[in-house]
Amino acid sequence: MANTETSLKEAASIEGAVGAALVDYTSGMALGTIGGGKDLDLNMAAAGNTDVVRAKVRTMEMLGLKDEIEDILITLGGQYHLIRLLKGRQSNGLFLYLALDKGRANLAMARHQLSKIGAELDV
Repeated sequence: MANTETSLKEAASIEGAVGAALVDYTSGMALGTIGGGKDLDLNMAAAGNTDVVRAKVRTMEMLGLKDEIEDILITLGGQYHLIRLLKGRQSNGLFLYLALDKGRANLAMARHQLSKIGAELDV
């Protein structure tokens, strides 16, 4: 099992990664971040993407969908933003957020790697 720091370092090593965060979507707070910079405020992204996750969870409840969200993809002109919800007793209410440079990233591979990182994360 990997800790938060190790998991974020692994996420940052994904081809095309711009930044990554582990986020508690009950509070909107980033529990850890790596990367980012002046063009990507990871703490602000954590809070904003918390709203995205909450909205999708509410929508699924209203629709009566008895399924789980694996990930949410937001495609921008130059970036992919991947939100991977974590499963498990200790990681309930958490998600991994990964911003990727669209020109350098392989989206399918990034999703696969982020899934693996999330499964190995021990919070």
